[in-house]
Amino acid sequence: MNIARRHGFWHLGWFVLLAAAGSHTLLADDWPQWRGPRGDSTSQEQNLPLVWNDDRGIAWKVELPGWGNSTPAIWRGDLFVTTQDEDRLLLLRLAKKTGKVLWTQQVGTAVTPREAEKRSVQKFHQLHNNASPSPTTDGQVVIAHFGNGDLAAYDFSGKQLWRHNLQETFGPYSIWWGHANSPVLFGNLVICVCMQDSLADKAEKPADSYLVAFDKQSGKQVWKTLRMTGAEAEQGDSYTTPIVHAASTPPELLVMGGNQLDAYDPATGKQLWFLKGIVGGRTITGPALGPELAYVTEGMRGELLAVKLGGTGELTPRSIAWRYDSNTPDTCCPVISENLLFTISDNGIAMCFDARTGRAYWKQRMAGNYKASPIAADGRVYFLNMRGLCTVVSASDRFDKLATNQLDDQTLASPAISDGRIYLRGEKHLYCIEKR
Repeated sequence: MNIARRHGFWHLGWFVLLAAAGSHTLLADDWPQWRGPRGDSTSQEQNLPLVWNDDRGIAWKVELPGWGNSTPAIWRGDLFVTTQDEDRLLLLRLAKKTGKVLWTQQVGTAVTPREAEKRSVQKFHQLHNNASPSPTTDGQVVIAHFGNGDLAAYDFSGKQLWRHNLQETFGPYSIWWGHANSPVLFGNLVICVCMQDSLADKAEKPADSYLVAFDKQSGKQVWKTLRMTGAEAEQGDSYTTPIVHAASTPPELLVMGGNQLDAYDPATGKQLWFLKGIVGGRTITGPALGPELAYVTEGMRGELLAVKLGGTGELTPRSIAWRYDSNTPDTCCPVISENLLFTISDNGIAMCFDARTGRAYWKQRMAGNYKASPIAADGRVYFLNMRGLCTVVSASDRFDKLATNQLDDQTLASPAISDGRIYLRGEKHLYCIEKR
């Protein structure tokens, strides 16, 4: 596909997404939510930085209060990030160009239990805290969500429009390792998911897994849909964020977890189709989305599956176009560039597949361990490990390493892209990387 046709295809898809979501007009250089403008870890940005280190290519570096693993949400000249400073849950607005903190709002307070009786209440894995869900914005409101259940909307001046606590409203979280699902904006709706251990074998009333939507301006609940898949114990846990398949009619909100992939009408919460039997453990890796296929991984490093989109009701195994069962990711989401699917396992095995057929083109070991999801832009794929090392390769069916870039920081949050710059969140600092 030549460059003109490729860009025409993506711009067409972009406008379809906006029309379907009824969203405020986005600029091509925004990164308004977890995994970017389409929720798929891709950007149409070009002329991005390729080489950087602690002494080169850093436009600015800002120390953040406390820490967290949420990804920044970026809209035009503003950047929003959440963090946990001791027991304070904070939302910050920064100037994207300079990194200057424009305001800080305390959304709530929360403890971060590391130890608890098994299968009683949620406890947090040592690698994250309450500031793992990423904020999202559409230029009108900013939505902040935290692992204690706090969900709040702000305008750009920092005024709180409304606030809920989902645990207080819908019951305590029973997820084993700390709630981390990010909210999604669709038109005038804020959509959240909770997928967790049902406790069905030990509790008189099972703990609900559900999707819920609120009006973004008023906070009024618009719909709620139970999602009880029958997954037992930790298999019911999922830390994934829904992704919108905007090209379908109606648009489909894809949700992965609890041994099931399914789709909902985001306007009403009605389930459109479901595929059961995707059996593994708890699910961390979220879906990737192609024109005709969704790509999901069974929990606990299970099989990578390519599932046909556009079904109705209960899907059969025939809806699985292809599968692959080696070196699959446990945490990092797959990413698609053109017709290529890229994955990386937590221990650093990167792979490239033909997204349509599942043919494996290459496999390479990258240095270190990985939790951040790779991003694809400018004909490249950026793989960021936990120790600040970012390996950049060509988005090609032949392995071509372009650069390795080292920062002296711990990096679990996924990168963001805006206006020709890359934003990396470390344990204590937020970095803005520019081309030099």
